[in-house]
Amino acid sequence: VQLQASGGGLVQPGGSLRLSCAASGFIFSINTMGWYRQAPGKQRELVATISRAGTTTYADSVKGRFTISRDNAKNTVYLQMNSLKPEDTAVYYCNPTQKGLPFVSWGQGTQVTVSS
Repeated sequence: VQLQASGGGLVQPGGSLRLSCAASGFIFSINTMGWYRQAPGKQRELVATISRAGTTTYADSVKGRFTISRDNAKNTVYLQMNSLKPEDTAVYYCNPTQKGLPFVSWGQGTQVTVSS
């Protein structure tokens, strides 16, 4: 299994970023996919999920600002992040998800830094 997130960077508060995560080694299309993040000194947390049918869920902290989507043909999940805040600063990862929990080894994350 390989999970490779990309698209992070340094952005000012109020700015936007679009993250991508390319997956391989499992049947992507039938799995719920999740985006997670880990800020310095904090536990990793689930940010958003998207089911095989396209049903989405979001953490309260990002609801209305972030949008998760997927392209099964490309085995890729995306996270559009708008109105970014300094508290969104973290390393972001994707993972197939069951009952709100990741179930494969973590792959490469992507750093998002929101700062003026």
